[in-house]
Amino acid sequence: MREQAQVPEAEFESYYGRQIIKTPTWKQPDVPLYLFLGGAAGASALLAEGAAATGRPALATASKAVAAGGAGLSTVALIHDLGRPSRFLHMLRVFRPTSPMSMGSWILAPFAGLSTASAMSHATGIFPRLGRMAGMGAAALGPAMASYTGALIAGNAVPAWHEAYRELPFVFIGSGAAAAGGIAMTAVPTDQAGPARKMMIGGAAVELASFELLRRRLGELAEPYEQNRPGTLLKAARACTVAGAAASVIGGRSRTVSVLGGLAAATGSLLTRFGVFQAGIASAKDPKYTVRPQRERLNAGQGSTN
Repeated sequence: MREQAQVPEAEFESYYGRQIIKTPTWKQPDVPLYLFLGGAAGASALLAEGAAATGRPALATASKAVAAGGAGLSTVALIHDLGRPSRFLHMLRVFRPTSPMSMGSWILAPFAGLSTASAMSHATGIFPRLGRMAGMGAAALGPAMASYTGALIAGNAVPAWHEAYRELPFVFIGSGAAAAGGIAMTAVPTDQAGPARKMMIGGAAVELASFELLRRRLGELAEPYEQNRPGTLLKAARACTVAGAAASVIGGRSRTVSVLGGLAAATGSLLTRFGVFQAGIASAKDPKYTVRPQRERLNAGQGSTN
């Protein structure tokens, strides 16, 4: 007769429950604001050139200002997080296609310059051709500006970010488009806000769908996105995003509804960045989110060899 074990099989988590990976030292609110402002700026540059090409001067003016202002403030937030301006300049000394941080620096720097030149030329009327070329250059970089931060944080070892590498760039680009469209809706007359409404609604749809795919694919690892403070922030973000899109569909011709819907969409985008950031920090602090995915991959590899 087989003797029954009196002690349950040990299950390794970590050494006395301590963290296995180091929590990122990135600052709040610097980094979440950097993620939000960059996304809104990138999508706004694309919206601005579409508005200029279709004869919507108020929308072009507002979107160019958001693109330039967002890029500038995003750079300020990044430099403040780094501690010294020289650290940002040092990142431009190397061009490394395999490094999201290196590529991000080389996207942010020219985008900020081009979008600022475009906005200044548009506002002053000086060098209009060069200003238009700068705007087109900023628009070409816009999608990369809106999405690269998703790839940047997914390249980190933080479990909730790293395992979501497929969806996070789409979450961020959708969120950036929703923010850009929403901000523009608050600043222009409704007769020129049509493209902004469409961008906001499309961006909201991409963000919500991508985030739902993220939650389903990650399984247990999606818990940091659903629990405690990050979960509260992301639920509020989804509510604001849905409310903004619904307001645009139902009452887009009303100036009051357009402004309220735009504010809701922009707020939802901002809360998304804070929620995703804090979910990653929470997953880094809990060792189970590092150990269990590794164990599952190991078991899957052993099963495939049998």
